[in-house]
Amino acid sequence: MPSQDGRDNPGNPWGNSAKPNPDIEDLIRQGQDRVRQMLPGGSPRGVIILAVVGLVGLGAWTSYYTVPSDSVAVVQRFGKYLKEVPPGLHFKLPLGIDEAAIVPVKRQLKQEFGFITPGATDPYQSSRPRNELRETQQRETQMVTGDLNAALVEWVVQYRISDPVKFLFEVREPSETLRYVSESVMREVVGDRTVDEVITIGRQEIESEALTKMQALSTKYEMGLSIDQVQLKNINPPEPVQESFNEVNQAQQEKEKLINEARRDYNKVIPLAEGEKDQRIREADGYRLKRVNEAEGDVARFSALLAEYQKAPEVTRRRIYIETLEGVLPGIRSKVIVDEQSRSILPLLNLDTPKGDKP
Repeated sequence: MPSQDGRDNPGNPWGNSAKPNPDIEDLIRQGQDRVRQMLPGGSPRGVIILAVVGLVGLGAWTSYYTVPSDSVAVVQRFGKYLKEVPPGLHFKLPLGIDEAAIVPVKRQLKQEFGFITPGATDPYQSSRPRNELRETQQRETQMVTGDLNAALVEWVVQYRISDPVKFLFEVREPSETLRYVSESVMREVVGDRTVDEVITIGRQEIESEALTKMQALSTKYEMGLSIDQVQLKNINPPEPVQESFNEVNQAQQEKEKLINEARRDYNKVIPLAEGEKDQRIREADGYRLKRVNEAEGDVARFSALLAEYQKAPEVTRRRIYIETLEGVLPGIRSKVIVDEQSRSILPLLNLDTPKGDKP
């Protein structure tokens, strides 16, 4: 029986006109003889029965299939799309009439550019072909920035299969097409920025812009893919100038360190000075209020005293005199009281006698 794809004779897909090789004829004849010996009586009818049983077994074997929990199956009948099948055990027409292609729609896939994870099984996860892996990785990472400097960029694209039908039928080799799209977009995004932005502060902007553009191209080409994340890994200058770039980065880090230390000292001294200033202002304001209140109180007291003096001058004057003595006498250590009506000789007093001792 000729093969289904016509590999027996490339010039004639049906394989009817080509004569078999004599060696093959001998092998077929020997096989038939052995089958006749195994069957009872060795009749051709037994061979037919055996072929029918084998055909039925092959049909039963090819009539069922299992879809994993993270996948769906796209069923084709004679090569034409028929339906999508959810996870589980399913049956189909045997003997190649129905073909089921398993598509992992719930699994997150990834492609790596410039490096490879050990043990990766996805052929499109890393650069191809394998025999030219090192050279291909170097070509992928070499990019020119907007200021005409060179940089070695490594990145990862994580994606999912959102539409199994488009993934299988709309684009030939969609995973490989995604590699070309990703590399093209990354070169465009990196080429719009300076080398300092690419190496230092522009990583998040590059990832965000590359994700948006990759998703737009994937939708435009109807690849049936959904881009989840674009993540930059190592970004280095070329090896001949890598030491100079490292020195520049160290100088920039030292600059940032000194700026941060100056800001720390500024934040430490300035608030302290501001606090002392506010404290002095509050103290001065309190002293001002105190003096104003004391002056206003003295004015009110003097006005009240003046009103009383105008009513009774002599009495007010005597009261002021007495109140003054009450305030002055307690602070005097020694007191001498002389009767103004005394006419005798002035008595001698021991003024050096301590207070409280009798003369």
